[in-house]
Amino acid sequence: MRRIAVCLLVALLCSGLAAPGTLAAPAAQATRAVITSPSMNAVVRGKVLINGSAVHPSFWKYEVHFAPEPNTGDWNVLGVHETQVIDGVLETWDTATVPDGRYSLRLRVVDRTGNYQEYFVRGISVSNTQPTETPTLSATRTPTRTPTGRSTALAATATAMLAQPTVNIAAATPTPTLERPTRGPAISVPTIETKGWADAFLMGAGAMAAIFLLVGLVFLIRRLL
Repeated sequence: MRRIAVCLLVALLCSGLAAPGTLAAPAAQATRAVITSPSMNAVVRGKVLINGSAVHPSFWKYEVHFAPEPNTGDWNVLGVHETQVIDGVLETWDTATVPDGRYSLRLRVVDRTGNYQEYFVRGISVSNTQPTETPTLSATRTPTRTPTGRSTALAATATAMLAQPTVNIAAATPTPTLERPTRGPAISVPTIETKGWADAFLMGAGAMAAIFLLVGLVFLIRRLL
């Protein structure tokens, strides 16, 4: 009985050790065929990296193609590779070798039986030729030098000032002011001392009266005698 119990214990231990190894076996990879960049309606130029994944459980190869739009079914091969890619660079596309325009990309993952899965990206615009910017001509005034050597801006300013109509305003003439007549020098009139004449007249009259009175007395005395 003991031997049987030991054998059963050993068998259980062996089965327990074998189970984890069975669970740890790697699972088969799922099929993936996808382009992550460039995306639809992207604008590209120069060398473009085509990124994505090309994976299959029975992988044989993957192919990358391009075609101008509208697509007539004629595809151009960019590259064929027999190594699986997971989230990496699938191909490099030199767009300088094709005319500018719209293109489509196709990824085809082929298994060992010859079957395949495809992925498309459409509306990619190749624009390697940049439009040449036309310089805008601005109306510029030809600079002219003035005789005095001043700058063009000063000459233009002076011309504009001369072109403006000017109004000649005559200087106001002063209104003549009538001067008041000035008096001439006063004429000195000699004054006559009338008082002296009057005294002299009175004295003369008194003297004549005394003389007449005296003469009268003399004639009167002679008559009486």
